[in-house]
Amino acid sequence: MAEERTSLADLKDALAGAQTDGDGDAGDGIAGLTEVIFVEPTIDEHGRSYGTGRRKDAVARVWIKPGAGKFSVNGRTLDHYFARPTLRQIIVQPFNTTNRMDQFDVFCTVSGGGLSGQAGAVRHGISRALVNFEPGLRPALKHAGFMTRDSRVVERKKYGKAKARRSFQFSKR
Repeated sequence: MAEERTSLADLKDALAGAQTDGDGDAGDGIAGLTEVIFVEPTIDEHGRSYGTGRRKDAVARVWIKPGAGKFSVNGRTLDHYFARPTLRQIIVQPFNTTNRMDQFDVFCTVSGGGLSGQAGAVRHGISRALVNFEPGLRPALKHAGFMTRDSRVVERKKYGKAKARRSFQFSKR
């Protein structure tokens, strides 16, 4: 049961043979398989690409453009806005994954939520902006999980409870 390996050229020839009917006409069903679709980059007149990122209650609007790797978050530098190193590490993950560190300047505005949610929203926005700038980076970012919005949100408080699930302290007397 040894399988014969064929190249892409052999597969193309096989598809071309399968497309012809008995009349010699090309079939309709398989013709679309040989075409390759290229996605055009989305870049505005200033040379920037845009991406919206969301995480918990935070929303980030992110613009990237080729540059020296400067970050501006709500008018402040990355080190001043996100003081914890873990948050800064989360934000630069898309650049590390795609080997584009210090090649893009990032300008973003973020609102809502806490610092952790905002860092996740900025990471999501950077990933989407990178894909808009270079569509070829999408598989790497998708595989790393940066293109998917993290849908986990805080569970709502229920009546008769102290928090979402926490009960009030029971008193025997």
